[in-house]
Amino acid sequence: MKTRIIAWTILLSPMAAAAVVPAPEIQIAAAVLAAPAELREGAAVLGYNEQGEVVRLREGKNELICLANDPGKTRFSVACYHRELEPYMARGRELAAQKVTGQARNDIRWKEVAEGKLSLPREPRTLYVLTGSGFDAGSGKVTDAYLRWVIYVPFATPESTGLSTKAADNAPWLMFPGTAGAHIMINPPKK
Repeated sequence: MKTRIIAWTILLSPMAAAAVVPAPEIQIAAAVLAAPAELREGAAVLGYNEQGEVVRLREGKNELICLANDPGKTRFSVACYHRELEPYMARGRELAAQKVTGQARNDIRWKEVAEGKLSLPREPRTLYVLTGSGFDAGSGKVTDAYLRWVIYVPFATPESTGLSTKAADNAPWLMFPGTAGAHIMINPPKK
């Protein structure tokens, strides 16, 4: 009898429960919401398979790649970015899978860019990030939607851009100035 109780406890444990992976068409519909409307139909889409691996769900016809919401996370977050940022983004996902996060992940990627091991375009490239508390597949709506923009400008400085490095919700600002990961943050005020 004890064996059965232990087995049911393991099966019902939240840690043992696997995340439900939405069908590819739902992942695609949600992922492209981060992109400007006119670029959604032609964007490539990366999503998740049943093993939690990132896989290509749709080939693209324009410069954007969209990444679907990670079904293993509690908060909704999708992103679309210029295809030339993919090596940098893919390396970030690879490091995160190895439990390398935060500044350590940045430092590794920036060092690899400096050594020529990791490609990062020198021209500005945009990332769109849409977050929320949930997604309703039936209506195609994100609950508590918040869209922000990131423009990668590797090695940019306040002097080269004229931007402040002080975070602001009502003006663009430069994050990580002088590094390979320098980018302009554009965070509209939250409603």
